[in-house]
Amino acid sequence: MNEIAARTYRARMQRVLDHIDRHLDEDIGLDALAAVAAFSKHHFHRQFGATFGVSLHRYVQLARMKRASYRLAYRNDASITGIALDAGYDAPDAFARAFRQRFGQAPSDFRKSPDWEPWLAAFGPLTQARTTLMTPTYTHDQVTIRDTPDTPVAVMAHRGSPARIGDTIQRFIAWRKTAGLRPDRSATFNVFHADPRTTPPEDYRLDLCAGTGREVEPNDAGVEAGLIPGGRCAVLRVTGSSDDLEGAALFLYRDWLPESGEEARDFPLYCQRVSFFPDVPEHEAVTDLFLPLR
Repeated sequence: MNEIAARTYRARMQRVLDHIDRHLDEDIGLDALAAVAAFSKHHFHRQFGATFGVSLHRYVQLARMKRASYRLAYRNDASITGIALDAGYDAPDAFARAFRQRFGQAPSDFRKSPDWEPWLAAFGPLTQARTTLMTPTYTHDQVTIRDTPDTPVAVMAHRGSPARIGDTIQRFIAWRKTAGLRPDRSATFNVFHADPRTTPPEDYRLDLCAGTGREVEPNDAGVEAGLIPGGRCAVLRVTGSSDDLEGAALFLYRDWLPESGEEARDFPLYCQRVSFFPDVPEHEAVTDLFLPLR
């Protein structure tokens, strides 16, 4: 297969993944997906499995379960019954059995205190499928230079294994609600103090931040006032899943920075979460990655 044909094939398969993300609430049929890809419906299910290493049916199940688990953990305004129906189950008990079988917890228990390690393991096939042939590539013209202002933020520090970040996110979301700093009113940032590839899990550091122009009141959540200093930054927009920003960070450090003639400033790489999954389909989530420059 030549490169042009390969790119065309990947684009057709990407359309299928995007269509699934946009229509998780609906009955997603083989015929409709084959039409989206413009492939024969008689062969499409085999093409999908051969390309992504997982059956179409299982992929859809996993995508629905991922959205359901995000809503359980991070969106308390949705009922378990509503989440079950949106995940394609006719009754909450059927959803509960499937959820417990996959993650080892009932949905109500996961909502209260998620066990993230089996959760991460369960979505291995979905993560692998989404990165097969679909690894994003970045170009130098996608990087812009911005002059950013000083940004006062409320900071919740995560210290320890990246596998436990979900717990910190839950606590931060709960604090933001009580503080009136919901994402639609306050910008969301993450500051990356460590590289997860080279840092021992116990030494990993990440700050969860919400922009705020007011004083951070004393609180039991451990949230403190902080500042993202203004200045020149190289900015790369990442569209799609933000579970792993390592590829984008690697491009900035390994490819863009040496060829740009710029030098990095003494402040860590950080990002702004512009739009979030599950509030938008995962392939439509937007994250801006900032590399501070001198």
